Amino acid sequence: VMQNNSEVVFVLQGLNDSLTNRQMYFAFALMSYLFTIFVNMTLIVTVCLERTLHEPIYIFLCNLCFNGICGASSFYPKLLHGLLADSNVITYSGCLAQMFVVYCYVFCEFTSLTVMAYDRYLAICKPLQYPMLMPVQRVAQMLLLTWCVSLLETIIGITLTARLPLCRRHINKIFCTNWEVVRLSCSDTTGNNIYGFVLIFTHTSQTGLILVSYTHLVGASLRLASNRRKFIQTCVPHLATLLIFVSSQVFDFIYSRYGGGTLQLLQNLLAAELLVVPPLINPIIYGINLHQIRSRIIHNFSHKPGI
Repeated sequence: VMQNNSEVVFVLQGLNDSLTNRQMYFAFALMSYLFTIFVNMTLIVTVCLERTLHEPIYIFLCNLCFNGICGASSFYPKLLHGLLADSNVITYSGCLAQMFVVYCYVFCEFTSLTVMAYDRYLAICKPLQYPMLMPVQRVAQMLLLTWCVSLLETIIGITLTARLPLCRRHINKIFCTNWEVVRLSCSDTTGNNIYGFVLIFTHTSQTGLILVSYTHLVGASLRLASNRRKFIQTCVPHLATLLIFVSSQVFDFIYSRYGGGTLQLLQNLLAAELLVVPPLINPIIYGINLHQIRSRIIHNFSHKPGI
């Protein structure tokens, strides 16, 4: 048993076998990270600068993009450092910090998508009452609730993991995850397992609520042409975002627990998908489908200021 966890240095083994040409992978990862930040910041700045976009759906979308930047930033900087270094190691405190940001991103993504589904339900199914049901104060309250719940869930999980004594220090991934650190413990992890099942039930319920709201949205969109247009423009991107994120979660969950014998490269891809694909794809999906955002972005990039 390692007596002092604070002195532990983890070895991230995900980079050891598959990354033979580190410079090429470094260039690709850096371009991917910069492009992810660029597309998310483009959407955020566009919404902030354009007063006509100061509506709940666009504010919630900005929050989703900001969370995507946080998720990507929890992964890429350490990956880039590991690609340049001779050995890919991380301190115990650094591992906990990375886990904190990763899981806060995951929980906030789930809650944000649930809030956005509720907003679309009110906008399409109750259009006349929508301004009264979703004023600016309610939007601020829902954003605050989203982050408070996500932070609370993350703090509880990290606290349960930080109390565990460790017996090993090799992590078979390219970044720290709660499950991988818990597996290194040589003490009883029942509390961690119970909390894990609570989180699975909670966020599965959130996904169920989103799907239930969509049954009402589909019915409303079939009745009126205007609702159908709203559904296609705002709900289809939201549903695509949900499917991408949930599928990434499922792949990572299945591999972490049952895929230990697969190829190292496949392991890296499945592990990184959750932190790479949704933050990159979400702003692109919304930017293409939402006419107001698409037109403003095109106008901003094509506008030539007078001399």
